[in-house]
Amino acid sequence: MLHQRRTAAEAVANKLFEAEDALDIALAAVAGLAMTMPTARKEANLSVMYAQDAFEGATETLAHLTRARRTIIDTHKALAVARDQLGLRTRMGGIGNDKPETDPKPTGVYLHEVKAA
Repeated sequence: MLHQRRTAAEAVANKLFEAEDALDIALAAVAGLAMTMPTARKEANLSVMYAQDAFEGATETLAHLTRARRTIIDTHKALAVARDQLGLRTRMGGIGNDKPETDPKPTGVYLHEVKAA
């Protein structure tokens, strides 16, 4: 039974990594499109009024893909919990990519509200 669980978990993990990679590839492609459009417009000496709807579509697609990336990260975390519940933590190490144990915490200097005198 442990062998079946391990085999199933490996199949799911492989598909998860494949989906994560596909989202990053799509994000990079759409970001490249959105970045290229204003430059191409300028190089063609066209008014900013040209292709505004297309530019908005590209940036909206980028926003949707960004949300999808967050969702697949949440899926990854939920699958990690399930993996641990099944006692497969030491067996399922992934593909060797480093990842944080928890969500990264913001670092740096932040402004705080100060009451007026």
